[in-house]
Amino acid sequence: MRAVLTWRDKAEHCINDIAFKPDGTQLILAAGNRLLVYDTSDGTLLQPLKGHKDTVYCVAYAKDGLWSPEQKSVSKHKSSSKIICCSWTNDGQYLALGMFNGIISIRNKNGEEKVKIERPGGSLSPIWSICWNPSSRWESFWMNRENEDAEDVIVNRYFQEIPSTLKSAVYSSQGSEAEEEEPEEEDDSPRDDNLEERNDILAVADWGQKISFYQLSGKQIGKDRALNFDPCCISYFTKGEYILLGGSDKQVSLFTKDGVRLGTVGEQNSWVWTCQVKPDSNYVVVGCQDGTISFYQLIFSTVHGLYKDRYAYRDSMTDVIVQHLITEQKVRIKCKELVKKIAIYRNRLAIQLPEKILIYELYSEDSSDMHYRVKEKIIKKFECNLLVVCANHIILCQEKRLQCLSFSGVKEREWQMESLIRYIKVIGGPPGREGLLVGLKNGQILKIFVDNLFAIILLKQATAVRCLDMSASRKKLAVVDENDTCLVYDIDTKELLFQEPNANSVAWNTQCEDMLCFSGGGYLNIKASTFPVHRQKLQGFVVGYNGSKIFCLHVFSISAVEVPQSAPMYQYLDRKLFKEAYQIACLGVTDTDWRELAMEALEGLDFETAKKERKKRGETNNDLFLADVFSYQGKFHEAAKLYKRSGHENLALEMYTDLCMFEYAKDFLGSGDPKETKMLITKQADWARNIKEPKAAVEMYISAGEHVKAIEICGDHGWVDMLIDIARKLDKAEREPLLLCATYLKKLDSPGYAAETYLKMGDLKSLVQLHVETQRWDEAFALGEKHPEFKDDIYVPYAQWLAENDRFEEAQKAFHKAGRQREAVQVLEQLTNNAVAESRFNDAAYYYWMLSMQCLDIAQDRAQKDMMLGKFHHFQRLAELYHGYHAIHRHTEDPFSVHRPETLFNISRFLLHSLPKDTPLGISKVKILFTLAKQSKALGAYRLARHAYDKLRGLYIPARFQKSIELGTLTIRAKPFHDSEELVPLCYRCSTNNPLLNNLGNVCINCRQPFIFSASSYDVLHLVEFYLEEGITDEEAISLIDLEVPRPKQDNRQQEIANSSSQILRLVETKDSMGDEDPFTAKLSFEQGGSEFVPVVVSRLVLRSMSRRDVLVKRWPPPLRWQYFRSLLPDASITMCPSCFQMFHSEDYELLVLQHGCCPYCRRCKDDPGP
Repeated sequence: MRAVLTWRDKAEHCINDIAFKPDGTQLILAAGNRLLVYDTSDGTLLQPLKGHKDTVYCVAYAKDGLWSPEQKSVSKHKSSSKIICCSWTNDGQYLALGMFNGIISIRNKNGEEKVKIERPGGSLSPIWSICWNPSSRWESFWMNRENEDAEDVIVNRYFQEIPSTLKSAVYSSQGSEAEEEEPEEEDDSPRDDNLEERNDILAVADWGQKISFYQLSGKQIGKDRALNFDPCCISYFTKGEYILLGGSDKQVSLFTKDGVRLGTVGEQNSWVWTCQVKPDSNYVVVGCQDGTISFYQLIFSTVHGLYKDRYAYRDSMTDVIVQHLITEQKVRIKCKELVKKIAIYRNRLAIQLPEKILIYELYSEDSSDMHYRVKEKIIKKFECNLLVVCANHIILCQEKRLQCLSFSGVKEREWQMESLIRYIKVIGGPPGREGLLVGLKNGQILKIFVDNLFAIILLKQATAVRCLDMSASRKKLAVVDENDTCLVYDIDTKELLFQEPNANSVAWNTQCEDMLCFSGGGYLNIKASTFPVHRQKLQGFVVGYNGSKIFCLHVFSISAVEVPQSAPMYQYLDRKLFKEAYQIACLGVTDTDWRELAMEALEGLDFETAKKERKKRGETNNDLFLADVFSYQGKFHEAAKLYKRSGHENLALEMYTDLCMFEYAKDFLGSGDPKETKMLITKQADWARNIKEPKAAVEMYISAGEHVKAIEICGDHGWVDMLIDIARKLDKAEREPLLLCATYLKKLDSPGYAAETYLKMGDLKSLVQLHVETQRWDEAFALGEKHPEFKDDIYVPYAQWLAENDRFEEAQKAFHKAGRQREAVQVLEQLTNNAVAESRFNDAAYYYWMLSMQCLDIAQDRAQKDMMLGKFHHFQRLAELYHGYHAIHRHTEDPFSVHRPETLFNISRFLLHSLPKDTPLGISKVKILFTLAKQSKALGAYRLARHAYDKLRGLYIPARFQKSIELGTLTIRAKPFHDSEELVPLCYRCSTNNPLLNNLGNVCINCRQPFIFSASSYDVLHLVEFYLEEGITDEEAISLIDLEVPRPKQDNRQQEIANSSSQILRLVETKDSMGDEDPFTAKLSFEQGGSEFVPVVVSRLVLRSMSRRDVLVKRWPPPLRWQYFRSLLPDASITMCPSCFQMFHSEDYELLVLQHGCCPYCRRCKDDPGP
């Protein structure tokens, strides 16, 4: 463990307490009466917090509140002594209080005392700091630590259910040399989490200079541990694996979870009052009496050792775990002191502790034995960089010096090197005469025998050594240098054999002289002899290579990776090195690789290797082996006789068949076995196919029942007649060959035969697909009528085909018919965008109208009703705008205008009043105002013309309009400032003359009644919209209007009054005659001066009085209601399109239909029925 100071600062007052923000980004500390907030990354003081008048002794970040929200007040409880410290358990159920009189009180969250612990020192040992272990997993560890006198301890634990009142657990323990673990990791064993949560561990530090540990039940764990200083603060790491302790010794010390001191974190100049660990990290902060704040990073190094298949590593700083990499067995050795170094060799294990070195040995010579016992103890303190153990010695490495000590601690030899020792490894040898491989920083590599005082220089290279390994025969040396290069040398000749880049560790295969592996850059590299490297991904470092297993160290764990040796085996086979390939195969390859090795050896006439391979697989028949040899030598008839003698006629048949010697092959057919006969005919057909006789091959395949192969040949040669002949002869249950026939017929442009085949199979889906792919739409539609389930499969491709052929409107209808509303809407939107982009505003209006009707159709779905109705009204409005703007655009772009000035005047007024705040794409406000100004001036609406020219001054004017607008702006000044009364629009409801420029839009300024415009001339029609009273349905309203009740004549009576000066004639109307007036006209009245629109609502009586000729009805499909309009000038005829419900003067409509052959708005043909 090593502590690195990250940053340091100093406050003016004593640091009483420290707390981390839960995410660890900030640090808050109490110094005097101020709170200081620091950034933990660099020690920047973020802000000082003021407000406290007295000294602040403790601080904490809130996590889930100060007290439970159901409590409206804080409960208070008396204590027998002054409370110095306190700590909550993990789950917040229990609170431990440390008293000045040496008593520890454990209370529940209601304040009731559940456990009282009386310490031996009493008031002479005040409890100065306590802390619960944040991880309940250490309960199992503490159960194993009760026997402090045993060198190694095995503990079994038994639990009982712990209810709300605390109970003690039952324990038993016995001494042992080492504890053997199960193959799985210790922390992965099943646990009862509910029990663990109830068994928290409390660490207690008192001024009797002791540290103790207690269970939640109050039972002490282990014995008190002496500190030799007064502790002021205690703190656990986040996972509870270590403890920080500081106090009067002016330093912070790191302890294990059981109280074993591991080392010093940082020495200070005054008492340490507080220390805390940054959440989920190895950073520690220390606060002192003199105001010093120090922030340290703790670095824990990996202490481990490896020898072949045994790996030893440090765990929890005080334990050693030995792992067998093959059997996955583990054994834990508990040292109860800081483990500084580990070395392992054969049956020996050396562990260096602060004041001694322990030498362990295995109980037996069994390779799988994992029971260790203490052999020797060297009671002496050593300082070394590396530790190596041999059969009878330990080797200590100290910078440039190596010391060889016996197990009794006596120094026997010493070697002084020229440079720093970077790597050392035991390479085996007789007991007491083992050899060491040593690599130095100056690039020198030496071999040392422990019984020889003189070191042997193997070679010297220019770069420093990082890793070393020697091959099994001691003839080759692999070195990884500081440049991450793997270099392989011949030890005898000192020749560099090869080198490979990107290496950080290397290991030779202990069972094969020419194979090594190295790791680096996230890859594992395996190299055999001088062949290219075989690479695969791997994280970690290679530390061993035994047979087909590679041992890799990743972070703190080591694992055995099984690597197939197929790649290097095939590398040897490619060079016909069969013996070497056999050696590689023995390390571990698949059965297929073994057979390939045998075949390659036979082909290479290496019969010895082939025979070894057969023995390896358990084959001992010499006749069979000799037959294989004869077959490879070309002596086929002799081989056939031997196959028959050994009882393997099938191999003779296979041999003659492979040689296309079918006449000889027939001699080895079984007694009329149909399978063998079929196989032989099939082979013969294959041969005919290969020698370019396809028709003969087809006949043979058909006779052998191999219809698929026969069909493939016919299809590849384009023989349609043979294909349909095969299809007609096949049974309909043979779907695979029939389907293949149909596929080839379709590819050969014979859709009729393909359709016949699909019908025979009953595969209607494929038949539909055939009609679609061949664009035989009539047949597809006919099939779709009979089988509606294929509707989507027909109409969707049909729509796509129409779209690809620029028949977009038909494509949209096809999508709609197929129920693909989304695609139908997408086509319309694309058509609309294209029309606007190409300035085809008449088409854009038509597409927007279609979009609106599409949305209205979708709105019948209740889930989408509101959204779709909103889109319907939006698209209807856009359609009206683009329909009107089409005339404006044509007028400004074309040299001649087809519209009368009055029509252009009305359209420009309509657009000006209808345009929303955001002008739709493609519509030019300049063109509208320019047309309005020009036509207003021509018709005598000079005031409106001035307004239009004034508006144009605030817009960007294209260059081609600039001159006309400037001239018009000047000439309009000479005109009167009024409008012609003939142009003023009249409201047919209230008979009010409306101004040409209406701030309210296209509604009456008096009654707010919306104007109804003609869709051709855009003048105001003499129509008034009315609504039905509540309770009157559309059907009932139409039936009442259709009654056509005749009106009685009015009966006016005259009354003559005469006197001397005058004669008066008065017309008197009776009550009956008053009722003869038009009831609808009476409904037109409204309250004068109101700002809200009051619609005309009619009753059944009014409906009955109406004439069918005077009423126009827009019969919208659901969910919309019908709209009703009453004509106030019955003699002036108005026509409404039954499809788009647009209104026209009858004469205009008839003329437009004659010109275009359809409605100018929705393009409904005159012969089409209405909706």
